[in-house]
Amino acid sequence: MSGTPGWNEAFDGHLPPGENPALLLVDPVVAYTEPGSPLLLETGDETVAKMADLLELFRERGLPIAFTNVAYKPDGSDGGVFFRKIPALKVFLQGSPLGAFPEVLQPRDGEKVITKQYPSAFFSTDLDRWLRDNAVDTLFLVGFSTSGCVRASTLDAMQYGYVPFTVADACGDRDEAIQNANLHDLGAKYAEIITSDQVEALLPN
Repeated sequence: MSGTPGWNEAFDGHLPPGENPALLLVDPVVAYTEPGSPLLLETGDETVAKMADLLELFRERGLPIAFTNVAYKPDGSDGGVFFRKIPALKVFLQGSPLGAFPEVLQPRDGEKVITKQYPSAFFSTDLDRWLRDNAVDTLFLVGFSTSGCVRASTLDAMQYGYVPFTVADACGDRDEAIQNANLHDLGAKYAEIITSDQVEALLPN
């Protein structure tokens, strides 16, 4: 993109945060950190640690927090084409320990938990209604994986009218090239890309 005249300017817009942010943790489950899992990420544990820090920050501020996870019927029939396309999604069959939240990311009473079957946290869920009930206008997104469910949720957040801030070092993917390419594209078109140490300054006082 940098070699195409005019493209840098065409994709140089920025979005300020609103007054009522929420934290969305997209599929922060042990499938991405457990040795032997087909979804294991090299940086999974580091990413979870960043998520845990942000979770504590939002709790301290009393701001809305939502988690997503994935679960399928034993035959995967509620996952449709997505389940048929990706064999690794079998780790999320109902009851699988790989679909659990890690100890440091356990939801508390009053925090929203959404179980989904598709990439976006918004698709066929009540997330939009919950966010509107809480007057949320800005979403800080973290989780797994950047190119999959984080990307889909970020795109839908923008399409539903929320200002998305995707926290780069609190998201993870299969390798650095995929991570960086997706963050670059999200930042050019749909979201603000930030790091975890920038989040606190963007929250309301």
